[in-house]
Amino acid sequence: MTEGFYHIESTGLAGPASLGNGHLSGAADRVIVSHLREAIGWLPNVVILAAAVWLLLTDRAHKQPIHQPVLATAVAAAKVSPPVTVGLAKGASFDPATAEAIVPEQPAPVDGMKISSQSWRRGGLGSNAFVTLTLRNANDYAVKDIEISCAFARPDGSHLTDRARLIRDIVNMNSRKTFTRVHVGFVNVNAGKAKCSVLGASHV
Repeated sequence: MTEGFYHIESTGLAGPASLGNGHLSGAADRVIVSHLREAIGWLPNVVILAAAVWLLLTDRAHKQPIHQPVLATAVAAAKVSPPVTVGLAKGASFDPATAEAIVPEQPAPVDGMKISSQSWRRGGLGSNAFVTLTLRNANDYAVKDIEISCAFARPDGSHLTDRARLIRDIVNMNSRKTFTRVHVGFVNVNAGKAKCSVLGASHV
């Protein structure tokens, strides 16, 4: 009878722990081992969680210093960069060497052209104006395509009209040339005076 009861107790959940101190100690050891196994089973999860938290904190710590130096560098550059000066600063010294290096503007061919003598007359029933003039070229080169303009006025000097004409001819350097009866256009029948001048010329 006792053997049967012992057999039932020894095969239960508690095992033979209730029968003696030795058996009780073995049951406690098994409980501790069971808890250790459960703890070991949770250990990988704890390690993974800790690693994830560490990575997040490390990533945030690395991101913060990146923007701050860039902002600080931009602010420092804005403070250090000198202001841009447009034009010549006040009190700037004059440099003769630089001034001599600047090529002076060359005079236009027309500047050396003058009309030394001129006259005019009517033609074609009095409505056409013909001028005779002598052009003097004081330039050191020949000129061509000389444009002249003639202003016509009444005998009392009041202005009537202007007429222009292009003379497609060449006047050599430091010389003069006379052009006879150059037709400059139609004029008012009341015109009594005319004065011509050189408007332009081209370098040959």
